[in-house]
Amino acid sequence: MIEVVAELGIGRTTHRAVAARAGLPLGATTYYFPTLDDLIAAGLQRATEAQEEDLLRWADRLRDSPDLPATLVTLVEEYLQDQSRAQIEYELYVAAARNPALRPYAAAWLDGLHALLAPQIGPAAAAHVSALLDGVMLQTLVMKTPVDAPALTDAIRRLTA
Repeated sequence: MIEVVAELGIGRTTHRAVAARAGLPLGATTYYFPTLDDLIAAGLQRATEAQEEDLLRWADRLRDSPDLPATLVTLVEEYLQDQSRAQIEYELYVAAARNPALRPYAAAWLDGLHALLAPQIGPAAAAHVSALLDGVMLQTLVMKTPVDAPALTDAIRRLTA
């Protein structure tokens, strides 16, 4: 399902496309996911689980980091190396903005990143850094440009000072 979203986008993802990709009869996808929202929610759940694993890895790296802003930038760059996965996750993230039933999945990333940063930099700075990182990652995906690591590191330093 995730691969279909990456290729077609949420708006063009269908039961038929997912079934074809999986090599299953159409009835198999509609049996387990009666509505398209159910199918998309399953994809968002899977993406959320992957993001939670990322956050655990990020927590380990940040805990031992002598330079939190530089480490955060490195983590963002590493995350964006898999452009397809990042694009899928943001596609699902945007779908959650339109569909209240999907919002808890998107909130898991927002809440998780905030919870990860707040103990080290405080809740207000964590909210600002989270928003900055989301914006940078989204712009990088849209513009197909690399992260400006020095500028992002400097911005995070300013937000956490």
